[in-house]
Amino acid sequence: MSLEIINNPILATIQDKGRYSYSHIGVTNSGVMDEYAYMYANKMLSNPLNTNTIEISFSNVSFKAHADTQIAITGAICEVFINDISKICWHTYHIKSGDIIKIGKILEGSRVYFSVKDGFDIKKEFGSNSTTLKENLGGLDGGKLKKGDILAFKPFPKTHNKRLKKEHIPIYEDELILRVILSYQEENFSKEEQDKFFSNTYTITNEFNRMGCKLSGKAIACDINGIISEGISFGAIQIPSDGQPIILLKDRQTIGGYPKIGSVFSIDCFKLSQAKPNCKIKFVPIGIEEAQEKLRAFYHYFR
Repeated sequence: MSLEIINNPILATIQDKGRYSYSHIGVTNSGVMDEYAYMYANKMLSNPLNTNTIEISFSNVSFKAHADTQIAITGAICEVFINDISKICWHTYHIKSGDIIKIGKILEGSRVYFSVKDGFDIKKEFGSNSTTLKENLGGLDGGKLKKGDILAFKPFPKTHNKRLKKEHIPIYEDELILRVILSYQEENFSKEEQDKFFSNTYTITNEFNRMGCKLSGKAIACDINGIISEGISFGAIQIPSDGQPIILLKDRQTIGGYPKIGSVFSIDCFKLSQAKPNCKIKFVPIGIEEAQEKLRAFYHYFR
């Protein structure tokens, strides 16, 4: 009644929606990087919305099932094999005891989500199963998954498979438009600097992980060199002394002292999570009321 990891993944971790209300003691939110793909996996499996999943960030992860269940593969488009038979992503499959499931090469996007019916039976820490490697918290002993790890689950009998309609499957592009809500610190950036920020194209650098995404492009100047360290929101765009924007993501630090020109709309952060280095980024402004309306509609759909 479990799933066994039968090779050594480069980076695969247990995640869920994240860990909230602990920032005051220095515990970051963490959680899945691409909530769109994650929530569709749970919807396809009729799972509760906060059910845990495996987030796979590099190619070639192999599993062996020790009980029957239903699985869903969403997120990045990748090679999927069940007992060496090729399958497709954004689809559910019935798995039998003894089956071997392999996530092969990632073809489009960056992160794959491997979910099982009703999730894995793992004890929560601070109310979540999400793994935060830098804090050695969550998942299995706070670390990434490795060969020999056993993930227990409740068996589930065979049922019909589901697939997502093509129009709902994201297209992972090399150019992204990210909507930005300006910060209360926008007054520390002149109109000329704000215009520069919104009119220029930035490039994702190799400094891109679960903590944040550093961009390269025309430097943005701020009227102040720093601020008293304060809490940091998901998607916050810090402008350090070199003027190159940094977008902070799920494993971000809980406080920081760089000024922030704004915050990337959280739904667009999910798109960003599937991007790769050298992807081009353009920013456009969005009002907070419009963003709130779109966010309510997004989560209402998955209820």
